[in-house]
Amino acid sequence: MAFSKKHKREMIAQYTQWLKNSQAMFMLGYTRMSMKEIDALRAKVREAGGEAHVIKNTLLQIALHESGIQGDTELTGTTLVGFAFQDVPALAKVFNEASKAESFKLKGGFLDFRLISSDDIKALADMPPLPVMRARILGMLQAPASRLVRTFAEPARQMAAVVKAYSEKSAVPAA
Repeated sequence: MAFSKKHKREMIAQYTQWLKNSQAMFMLGYTRMSMKEIDALRAKVREAGGEAHVIKNTLLQIALHESGIQGDTELTGTTLVGFAFQDVPALAKVFNEASKAESFKLKGGFLDFRLISSDDIKALADMPPLPVMRARILGMLQAPASRLVRTFAEPARQMAAVVKAYSEKSAVPAA
């Protein structure tokens, strides 16, 4: 299908906007895919807080150049691009899972405007999701404070236990 120059400029502008708004971009090459399978993948990408689009390679190359992103990318064949607008590791997991099928192959991507390889995407996929990372960091920050509070409270607790034991001991003979 041939596109007019105006339509191509609009597509390049849209690609550039997605690149600027996303934290990361991952590329999958695919073969022998039905629209049903692509739609299922797009649904998983939306759940991960991103978008997936089948793109024109040459137009994406122009958009990458216009966005100031440098790198030698493998833009051959059919390419499905995922843009991570929220949680980068979640989108990496979706693409990593998809690449395990025969019809998909990870091509690489960009993270914060730097080129990353398919191995880097697999490493990102192994990271825990953002809420889990936040909980771990919060736990690490709270642990020293909790220990400090317990350390300060322990002598008073021990003293209260001694006083209670003494009061119970002296109350028994009087009865």
